[in-house]
Amino acid sequence: MPGWLRDWKLKITSFNRNIKLFMLANVLIQIGLGVFMVMYNLYIKELGMPETVNGQVISMTALASAIALIPAGFLSDKFGRKWIIIGGVALGAATLFYRSFAVVETPLVYAAFFTGLFMAFVQVSGVPFLAENSTSAERVHLFSIYFALMTIANVIGSLLGGVISDAFQIFLSMAAVEAIRWSLLFGAALFALGLLPLLRLHSGIAAKKDKTEAHIDINPADIDFKKNLIIIFHFSFASLLVGIGSGLVVPYLNLYFSNRFEASNAYIGLILSLGSAMTAVAMLIGPVLVRKTGKVKALILFQVLSIPFLLLTAYTSSLLLASVGFLFRQALMNAANPIQSAVAMELVHDKYKGLSNSVNQMVFNVGWATMGPVAAGLVILYGSYWGYAYAFTITACLYIISSAYYFFIFSKRKLADE
Repeated sequence: MPGWLRDWKLKITSFNRNIKLFMLANVLIQIGLGVFMVMYNLYIKELGMPETVNGQVISMTALASAIALIPAGFLSDKFGRKWIIIGGVALGAATLFYRSFAVVETPLVYAAFFTGLFMAFVQVSGVPFLAENSTSAERVHLFSIYFALMTIANVIGSLLGGVISDAFQIFLSMAAVEAIRWSLLFGAALFALGLLPLLRLHSGIAAKKDKTEAHIDINPADIDFKKNLIIIFHFSFASLLVGIGSGLVVPYLNLYFSNRFEASNAYIGLILSLGSAMTAVAMLIGPVLVRKTGKVKALILFQVLSIPFLLLTAYTSSLLLASVGFLFRQALMNAANPIQSAVAMELVHDKYKGLSNSVNQMVFNVGWATMGPVAAGLVILYGSYWGYAYAFTITACLYIISSAYYFFIFSKRKLADE
């Protein structure tokens, strides 16, 4: 058995029971959510509703998450992760089942709002729960395998939704809307199955406290709110920069390939799926780099190495080179996410981990959401070549600033050995 594979096997088998149950639950949740989210816009279309309804559903889901993230973080810190997660999954599953049967516009939109609301409780508690059930030495491997599994599960769900719907139409001669409804129900049922492992979790914190690798002027055992808030601010500011940059690029990648290269829908679907696959692989490679350079330097390296591929995508006129640039940017930039989570969870006291994660995600989502009109405006104003080139270049500059910020804030001091 190769050394790296043996290392991964040892790491995974060393995770405690809580972590294994939590990962199983989230694989089921993400597959179910992947099935549901891919098929739901098609369901709305088959019901004969205008495209604006899909836009309202997406907006209301995002709005609810933005509203709920910080309150969810406070509640998670106050009452514990387990029951906040279970409550979010149970209520979220109820909204998915309801949305599978709803056929009127207003209930569809309001139900989407409640899905986003309840999913915020699940989303904000996961990383702190894993951090509280692991040691510092485990966290990079743990977060890498967790993020990779969630990416793979979501891709499986996305593919599964279409297969199930087509199977119902072909083999059972169902109408399109009924076939899609059954695929939605299947996704909601898988999502709800995630409750079974969650109910077997222990509420206690299982991790041993050990040395952390990266610090600024705070001891992770320090419960002082102001000091923890400073740390949360530093991570959130860096996340805001990345969120603004990503918001200029990521939501429009399918349109980029279509508008600049007139790529087919099949090619775009293939390249986006390959992007998810490469992201999962890069996340698993991350711990190797961490072992050689340390967490903070690995985080910065991944971000910096993604920038040349982002600029290649911005300025090339070759579909092949654009695809290569997209795949490597996607993999390298996203590979930094588990490392960033590991560092953040080390620096923040357990009492504030939920708040830290919620603020971090909220500012990223704000950056993502606000850049839509800017990116669209650049393309309208400058065309499909220079419009995307300017958008991608601005993103590259923001990534550089974010990396420099991480370096000056978190790397100025000598890092402790693990």
